[in-house]
Amino acid sequence: MLNRNVYLESIAYELPPCIVSSQSILERLRPTLDRLGIPAKPLMAAAGVDERRFWPEGTTLVDAAARVAQQAIDDSGLAIGDIGAIVSTSVCKDYIEPSMASMIHGRLGLSSNCLNLDVGNACLGFLNGIALLADLIDAGRIKAALVVDAESSREVVEATIQRLLQPDTQISDFSLNFASLTLGSGAVAVVLTHQSLAKKGHRLVGHVSLADTAHSGLCLGSREQMTVQCRPLLEAGLALARRTWELAHKFFGWTSANVDFIIGHQVGAKHFRSLFELFQLDQARSFVTYPFLGNVGPASVPLTLAIATERGLIKPGYRLGLMGIGSGLNCSMMELHW
Repeated sequence: MLNRNVYLESIAYELPPCIVSSQSILERLRPTLDRLGIPAKPLMAAAGVDERRFWPEGTTLVDAAARVAQQAIDDSGLAIGDIGAIVSTSVCKDYIEPSMASMIHGRLGLSSNCLNLDVGNACLGFLNGIALLADLIDAGRIKAALVVDAESSREVVEATIQRLLQPDTQISDFSLNFASLTLGSGAVAVVLTHQSLAKKGHRLVGHVSLADTAHSGLCLGSREQMTVQCRPLLEAGLALARRTWELAHKFFGWTSANVDFIIGHQVGAKHFRSLFELFQLDQARSFVTYPFLGNVGPASVPLTLAIATERGLIKPGYRLGLMGIGSGLNCSMMELHW
């Protein structure tokens, strides 16, 4: 799908203040690691995650999401009344209902005419939210929209540590639950506008997606546990990514040489390296946040974009490739012309 008149006008983010090192987690798991004969250092080195962040206890996700959403609106220069839709893509939620979007809508004082809804699709939710709202803008239904996400990994990481410390834990249990220990936290929001309101010039060229839901059981998550069949998930994800890249080549003309910078979903070292090898891309034309943020789910791609922009890594005129593979399985790729 190609977009004609959609621009990314602003992006805002917030990182939680509590830094939790991988070393500290492994020290807590020492009894199980020693009993099973699992070497600690190679374990996290393979994932490439050195630390992740937790929100202070008592922080609500609505609080975090509302703060970054307000900042994104302020940075865009738009009035509250200009926002025609808000989509929340958080996997983590304070409540099953009402929707995160409705609560953020109320905190921000958005118009009663402003559409509000949650979009859930594991780690691809944020890209899906951008795609859905971009299409509404192109269709003339709204002039500006907000996508927001806040994630918290404290609960699932702590529950996983306690589970793995049980005396009956086996190596197979450790393998299935290990990915939970790499999860991180953060909040991020973007404002999209019609060309008539745009001032920054960051144009959304379009988006493509493919699904392979025969593999929906390879990664299963709940509030306190995420089990991952790592190798089958990686292999199936790469096969789906290859087919999605072919769509991106068809619609955007992508090749390994003409995409200036890649913003990929941040799972870990092996996943990232495998994806770049698959497409014969230069990892120097990317930026990684998983070493210091871990896997922040759907917030991962926009957080990485925001930090890379802040550090001056993305130059005017760049063709940006945003891409991710999410449990389900689903794969999305999107081009931004910066």
